[in-house]
Amino acid sequence: MSDTSPAGPADSPGSSDAPDFDEMTRDIAEVPAVEVIVTVAVNLMSAAAVKLGLTEEGDKYKDLDEARKLITALAGLLDASTTEISSFHAAPLRDGLKSLQLAFREASLIPDEPGQGPGEKYTGPVYG
Repeated sequence: MSDTSPAGPADSPGSSDAPDFDEMTRDIAEVPAVEVIVTVAVNLMSAAAVKLGLTEEGDKYKDLDEARKLITALAGLLDASTTEISSFHAAPLRDGLKSLQLAFREASLIPDEPGQGPGEKYTGPVYG
């Protein structure tokens, strides 16, 4: 017995559920690298702020282990891209990173030694 039913919505070529990878590739191709780097950095900063409990919800989403990972990733991205993005873009991102590092130090019950905090292997020790 053969199935002669029409293709379901997920099987149709113009389905709105399926991502259009060609269109996504064209969109990405039009974005300058600096903009991609800055956008990723801002997303990392925002996620770290949430994990540090710095949002209106406060401690609801606080998770210092997750915040440490995000801050370290941000520091690595900024360290690697410093020569690729202008100081116009880099300076505010570095300021935001330092603020997150200081907020992490303040939120920690047992503070890391100077130079051992999140991202400090890229930025050096952060002091208040």
